[in-house]
Amino acid sequence: MGDQAETVSGSYEIVGAVGAGGLFLLLIVVVWQVAATWRARMLAAREEQYKQLAHKYAQLLEDNVALHRRSVEELTEARKAITGVERSMRVVERAD
Repeated sequence: MGDQAETVSGSYEIVGAVGAGGLFLLLIVVVWQVAATWRARMLAAREEQYKQLAHKYAQLLEDNVALHRRSVEELTEARKAITGVERSMRVVERAD
């Protein structure tokens, strides 16, 4: 009878060890999946931030181009005005 009790006790130990191993394996898989999901969310959030930055950069670039065009137009007008003043001064100098 003692041998039978040891055999039953030994099989419970094996079942317990297999169960504990299965539990640890399950925990590892769960942690792995949680980490993979978290990483995927972080990458998606980072990609969304990059898209927002690219959109903001495009808007700033358009604003910069418009400002540059306006500056060039103003400089052109100023050159025309200065040229007109120079011509007027030459006419006045000749009249003297």
